[in-house]
Amino acid sequence: MRINTLATRLLSGVAAVALFGAVAACGGSSSGDAADNPYDLLQPGTLRVGTLTDAPPNVYLKDGKFTGFDNDLMTAVAGRLGLKVEFVGTEFSALLAQVNNHKFDAGSSSITITEARKKTVDFSNGYDFGYFGLDVPAGSPIRSFGELKGKRVVVVQGTVQDDYATKEGLDPVRVPDYNGAINQLKAKTADAWIAPAEIGEKSAQESGGKIVLAEKQLSSAPTAFAVAKGADPLREALDSALDQVIEDGTWTRLQEQYYPGRPVPASFKPGSGTVTYPPVKAGPTSPAATPAS
Repeated sequence: MRINTLATRLLSGVAAVALFGAVAACGGSSSGDAADNPYDLLQPGTLRVGTLTDAPPNVYLKDGKFTGFDNDLMTAVAGRLGLKVEFVGTEFSALLAQVNNHKFDAGSSSITITEARKKTVDFSNGYDFGYFGLDVPAGSPIRSFGELKGKRVVVVQGTVQDDYATKEGLDPVRVPDYNGAINQLKAKTADAWIAPAEIGEKSAQESGGKIVLAEKQLSSAPTAFAVAKGADPLREALDSALDQVIEDGTWTRLQEQYYPGRPVPASFKPGSGTVTYPPVKAGPTSPAATPAS
């Protein structure tokens, strides 16, 4: 009995030492992980970004690759931080919740900063300005936002265009994605679509004459990348890298690539607003905009 008791005690001591060593090792590993993953990403070294697949020229798929102004800018920003980017397609109506629930590290989708959205996610500094666009079927008599009362107006659910239509008392028809809105206009099951103007303009150009951009008006708030609430190290790093790609001319190059001829409003200052950048070339093809009310 004594031998068995002694053996049991020795084995217990060995187990305790092993357990302590394992705990210590875990502690050391966590410290190492923190150093290797300073932004608390889902996968160290890779920024997992939720985006859309159908909203050119901002965010879209081309030859199986995620691209567009927002996504190319995000790739440049991440590169400054030494991070790879993994883009994943989703629907806009779910994007912000998915970012805050850590399905994605960040969201990239021409996301306008609003007070309501700040309750769900945190935002980087603004990197672009935006316009509302009014798309209508070819041959429509509608020429302005002021003519939409009583009309069947389609919007993408959860967007600022949805907010605008609701505030204007238009009782909009909500669809999950941009293709849904475009298809309604082509089939003439909707009288108008309130869209991000650049997306609306691109959609009209690619519609084969079935859709027309009737009017544009400047949005009052900038667009930005979204991160989870409290993800301050990541947000601050994105802001710092964003300023770098603005200052080195990358932002200007992407502006000219995706929005050729579009002037930058004098009131808009990208990033922190403290860095200078090569001026964006504006041309005579730049469409006029009506200031938002």
